[in-house]
Amino acid sequence: MTTRRRPDVAVLLATSGHSGVDRVMGNLLAAWGEAGLAVDLLAIRSHGPHIDPLPPGLRRVLLPARHVNTALPALVRYLNAVRPPVLLTDKDRVNRVALLAAALAGGRTRVAVRLGTTVSVNLARRGRLERAVQRASMRHLYPRAAAVLVPSQGAADDLAAFAGLARQHIAVVPSPVFGRRFERLAAEPPQGVTWPESAPPTVLGIGELCARKDFATLIRAFARLRAARPCRLVILGEGRQRAALEALVRALGLEADVLLPGFVANPYPHLSRAALFVLASRCEGLPVALIEALACGTPAVSTDCPSGPRELLQGGRLGALVPVGDAERLGSAMAATLAAPPPADALRTAAAPYAVNAAAGAYLDALGVPRPVALA
Repeated sequence: MTTRRRPDVAVLLATSGHSGVDRVMGNLLAAWGEAGLAVDLLAIRSHGPHIDPLPPGLRRVLLPARHVNTALPALVRYLNAVRPPVLLTDKDRVNRVALLAAALAGGRTRVAVRLGTTVSVNLARRGRLERAVQRASMRHLYPRAAAVLVPSQGAADDLAAFAGLARQHIAVVPSPVFGRRFERLAAEPPQGVTWPESAPPTVLGIGELCARKDFATLIRAFARLRAARPCRLVILGEGRQRAALEALVRALGLEADVLLPGFVANPYPHLSRAALFVLASRCEGLPVALIEALACGTPAVSTDCPSGPRELLQGGRLGALVPVGDAERLGSAMAATLAAPPPADALRTAAAPYAVNAAAGAYLDALGVPRPVALA
């Protein structure tokens, strides 16, 4: 590790490399670095986020471990050697390791843990043992954290009920979703998908190709919409369900109208061109892609999943909310929204609290780190 001033914040993440967490944390770290903070980004081999080049103020510290569960000794050594005042982590496995490491290192570093999903729903499909382990870790370890952070009121209420945590110990902090470069990024040429002038209206989905995002229901809903009018569906993202989703597209005879181009680092040019954004998730904490769509002024339809869409769409006033897994209702809402979209300015106003600098300052407040002048 190179010599430099003691970091103001250390951050330990282990992401897929192409998730909403990657975008949120990439924005947060960049804002902190640009504001003059010294930040250590602790990395576990082959895990994200993959930030290249690193923003000013950031240093990547590679922990010699292949998995989160084997990173404990290296993390203890880092905390003993560097002694950052605060360590921010995300996701339960990482949170558990961080809290244990901090205790083994003498408790000199405060740990702030974050969960970006609605925990009870996210764990409902897991095995009984995994649910029990995570509930126990949250119940017994999270009270030791200096702060427990979640992105929405719904996620906070759910975590308190699921883990038996005191609600006042859980802080709702807005996710840093879009910043000063937003308009420039939206104006860049779109990558991975062509947008010809003569193309029919495009419905857009964004996210990891996983069961939680439920793109299968979106594809079935699109089949109903496509039967009634010309349109196409683009789903940006990568994940384990790619083969199953491609098979569903073939089974429904939609190969000419559905594109799955993979992960795209900059989704804003696509969002700004789309006629409609659709979130079909079974659960969220606060859906980043939905916020990005609103910031672009793009009409949106969402499942009324826990948690976040109801808060963002103001109970359905700014976009239709439909039951989870209901392709018929989702298809009808998509058709109605394409026929009568809401005003773009109202959508942009709803996204304003998730501007990067405002949220980056709120995170520092929650961590107990003084705000630099640039984020005051």
